[in-house]
Amino acid sequence: MSNSKNYHWRIAGFYFFYYAFVGMFVPYWSLYLKSIRFDAIEISILLSIHPVMRMLAPNIWGWLADHTGKRLLVVQIAATLSALFYLGVFFTTSFWGMFLVLGMMAFFWSASMPLVEATTMSYLGKNTAHYGRIRSWGSIGFIVSVVGLGYIFDYVAITWLLWAGLVSEIGILIFSREIPHIEVLAHHTDHQTIKQIFMQPRVLVLFGACFLMCVAHGPYYTFYSIYLVEHGYAKSAVGGLWALGVICEIGVFFVMPALVRRFGFTHILLISFSAAVLRFLVIGWMVDWLAILLFAQFLHALTFGAYHAASIGLVHEFFKGRHQSKGQALFGSITYGAGGVLGGLASGPIWLHFGASVLYSMSAAAALLGLLLIVWLRHQKIS
Repeated sequence: MSNSKNYHWRIAGFYFFYYAFVGMFVPYWSLYLKSIRFDAIEISILLSIHPVMRMLAPNIWGWLADHTGKRLLVVQIAATLSALFYLGVFFTTSFWGMFLVLGMMAFFWSASMPLVEATTMSYLGKNTAHYGRIRSWGSIGFIVSVVGLGYIFDYVAITWLLWAGLVSEIGILIFSREIPHIEVLAHHTDHQTIKQIFMQPRVLVLFGACFLMCVAHGPYYTFYSIYLVEHGYAKSAVGGLWALGVICEIGVFFVMPALVRRFGFTHILLISFSAAVLRFLVIGWMVDWLAILLFAQFLHALTFGAYHAASIGLVHEFFKGRHQSKGQALFGSITYGAGGVLGGLASGPIWLHFGASVLYSMSAAAALLGLLLIVWLRHQKIS
């Protein structure tokens, strides 16, 4: 982190607007789609486009960034094209029109974050435990977006959501040009192929567990807002519950250096997966108890905040030198991408035919399977 302290705000600004977009999209886009008469299956398909692109696109962009050595130029091009394609949402309300627009936008939007994650880790150097303090600005952006829009939508039409997304896209575009160039240091694993590193048992187990964690979160990101509204919660309350989880997430980001020193990454993941099992069972069976839902959102500090920081930290330990961008991209593709696709697409039919309680119980089961893999990882005495 000795490169330059002035770089902190540049990277933090990108995180802020990137996750402000997520705070607009994840909680409210399903409500917008429902308002223009899409059914549950169509909504689950359209909301799965993002994770599909997170599965496919980052590997292409990660390879291009590492092959050319122009990581930041790739980020800037992707941010520009993402903003341009996003404009299409103002001109279509048809299923296939929305499918095409969201697909093209997501292809470029999903390119940026793995490359920025790799840049952040390179910037931090040996202080990777401090990653959460920069990443917390993304959580702040998410809160500003989700809380502000939650209150606004109690008074204005949900169609104003489109303009909130455009503001976030412009912010991403501006800060993509502020991120500093950080030199990637050579590492003794540079002679290995990405496949050789990926096929190590510890890497496969970590990716498998994180894939299951993202499967578990698919129904949460797809139907949680609709679920709450159908149980009588106001949109402002929905925004407040989303925000509470992210506030707790910010708190854990700031104490991550101490937690990593005390417990290590894999022990933190063990706690995170255990909390996910409990959280999804609570959401599925106790939605009418506000106090219980508040408790479930407190657990977001563990099921996302601690989980994300620890998993990104381990990926950075496994993929060094010239493999940094590809490693982060591969992780994003398999976990947030493929895992999100499976969790999102499966949630629609399960929601329709079996109901929310069964759906979130299956989320808990996926988290439990991931927990068993993390137990194995813990026994390998990895950091």
